Amino acid sequence: MPAASPAPSRAALLGAFAIVYLIWGSTYLGIRFAIDSIPPLLMAGTRYSLAGLLLYGYMRWRGEPRPTAQGWLTAVLIGVCLLTFGNGGVTLGEQYIPTGMASLLVATVPMFLALLGWLSGLAARPTPWVALGLLLGMGGVYLLARNPGASHVALPGHETLGIILVLVAALVWSIGSLYSKKKQAAASPFLAGGMQMLCGGLAMLVIGLMRGEATGFELAAVTTKSWIAYAYLVTFGSIVAFSAYIWLLRAVEPALAGTYAFVNPVVAVLLGWAFAGEQLTLGMLGGAALIVAAVVLVVLGGRQKT
Repeated sequence: MPAASPAPSRAALLGAFAIVYLIWGSTYLGIRFAIDSIPPLLMAGTRYSLAGLLLYGYMRWRGEPRPTAQGWLTAVLIGVCLLTFGNGGVTLGEQYIPTGMASLLVATVPMFLALLGWLSGLAARPTPWVALGLLLGMGGVYLLARNPGASHVALPGHETLGIILVLVAALVWSIGSLYSKKKQAAASPFLAGGMQMLCGGLAMLVIGLMRGEATGFELAAVTTKSWIAYAYLVTFGSIVAFSAYIWLLRAVEPALAGTYAFVNPVVAVLLGWAFAGEQLTLGMLGGAALIVAAVVLVVLGGRQKT
């Protein structure tokens, strides 16, 4: 019988959590700046396709074995869930709602993970504290839907559509996260991450082209700010942070990996206020408080004593 993999060190875990907490919190603003002059799915699709190709090529160059056909199929399923639906839905949603609000809606991921984990048999039945957290989370989403806040995006008047897009993205992201806990595209989490980014990014590209996003689009019209944001999303948001998340999904429980939802909204709201001129209403603040409290109850209330 092969020896069990060594447990990850505390430093490695803390480093991975810090990357996911802080960098992903900043990517909401990066997405907003990037889609100011780049069509949303073409931006997200090329972002992940390029990042996936670079990471996959580097890991193969380092000697990682060629993935199997089954591995590629797994990568397609996870990549479509996490990236095509997950990140693609958030990117589309940010056309209609502020970045801070999008990050707060994504904070429902730990709640979806707890509920879906229970329904799928991967986790225990929610405790009373978790159930209370789920109720508070629904109340927070309701308040956010009633108070969408101000945004400078080019397609106003469709806040409900933006909210639905981001919530569906959070739901499908959670499904992909749970599936990736059971199935792995490759033995190396970094090779698997590259495969998933490549597959999910290519799927977004196809959908973007089918939506007609390339019609009338010219590279010369892309602003410097969008190019800088795009480069940041490819390197830090995709290669660094997504790889750290895929590694965490193998190292810790899915709900614990989902605790990035604690910090991401704080980072996103502060950056949106400081650099994008976004405003927060009292209703949004109330919804934010309920969602954060809900995530705390779901994660901490769902921890099992050993």
